[in-house]
Amino acid sequence: MILRPLTLVGIIISIVTGTSLGVVSHLYSRHHSPADASNTLSQALRQVSDNYVEEVSDTELLGFAIEGMMQGLDEHSGYLDASAYDALRTNTTGKFGGIGIELGLVEGYFTVIAPIDNTPAQQAGLKAGDRITGLQGETVKGMKLMDLVKALRGDPGSHVSLTITRQSPDASLDDASFDVDLKRAVVQMASVRGRLLEPGYGYARISQFQNTTGEDLATLINTLKTQNQMPLRGLVLDLRNNPGGTLQSSVEVADHFLEKGLIVYTMGRLKTSHAKYRATTGDLTQGAPIVVLINSGSASASEIVAGALQDHGRAQLMGSTSYGKGSVQSVLPLDDEQALKLTTAYYFTPNGRSFHNNGIDPDVTFEGDEDAMLEQAIQILKATAADTLQARL
Repeated sequence: MILRPLTLVGIIISIVTGTSLGVVSHLYSRHHSPADASNTLSQALRQVSDNYVEEVSDTELLGFAIEGMMQGLDEHSGYLDASAYDALRTNTTGKFGGIGIELGLVEGYFTVIAPIDNTPAQQAGLKAGDRITGLQGETVKGMKLMDLVKALRGDPGSHVSLTITRQSPDASLDDASFDVDLKRAVVQMASVRGRLLEPGYGYARISQFQNTTGEDLATLINTLKTQNQMPLRGLVLDLRNNPGGTLQSSVEVADHFLEKGLIVYTMGRLKTSHAKYRATTGDLTQGAPIVVLINSGSASASEIVAGALQDHGRAQLMGSTSYGKGSVQSVLPLDDEQALKLTTAYYFTPNGRSFHNNGIDPDVTFEGDEDAMLEQAIQILKATAADTLQARL
């Protein structure tokens, strides 16, 4: 049921036909006749159009109506106007002008899900969990998420000033607020990079799941094998602060390390939302032990990979509990320029775990600095390889 051209942050694409009014009428008509639905909506539009203190076009009013309906569902559903719809499609290419963050609405606050590697946001020290409370010296209270996203993007070289509130880890202390001036840049998200940590042990960092991530990871692992002049003895797969991306690429990444079995499945109210994704034969690391690094910025597609490898006993997870974004959004076009982003299902790991709002817990909790974390990961890999060798003997 998946169409590959546009699947962002675990989005499954569904193509439907019909006008905006037709979609609203369909939803309403489950309990009312289509005539009642059309009449009620038309009367509401007419009353506002005729009597509101300022003139508002019917097109704007209809957009407001749809947007309000979507906001009443959950924080991941929404109305995509022409600009937002185009931005969604642009994201899958991995290139745009902006500051380099994955932004979400969490508990009513505009929250940094994760900064993107090598971008102005990361270089300025923004962190997962930071809340954007001000823009250009003005409060963002009352803004829509898509309007803030639009404001943060812009021509490379231009500046944007943000007020950031960072929650204190100590509940007895006040949250810290500070201003940061960011110079927009071309955000080119190279989704995969890596290196040999030491002979035999590789490191692969996935910053976001794009359309080519599965292929790019395979290329990297083969390069590391060539540099090592023999198969890898272990691999550290870094999914920290990875906000997600395309479902298909997450399946491909997990499949690179599994010989068979279920990777992820989805369940929703409609039968069309039920899908299973399975591994195919072929493990790029030939069974070498894997440590997957996760944290609170690891979301959606990252959690699919981490959950699948954990359930199959294929990898040990290290770090802190992941974000907990386990719902599927379908993009339902209303016409060529606008669409609905609608939650239609939930993800489940091979063992039937839903990680929505719960996250994936690591096998080894670790919150130290980068060097210490990688050193411990290597020690885990070496110990696992030794145990495996002893079991074979």
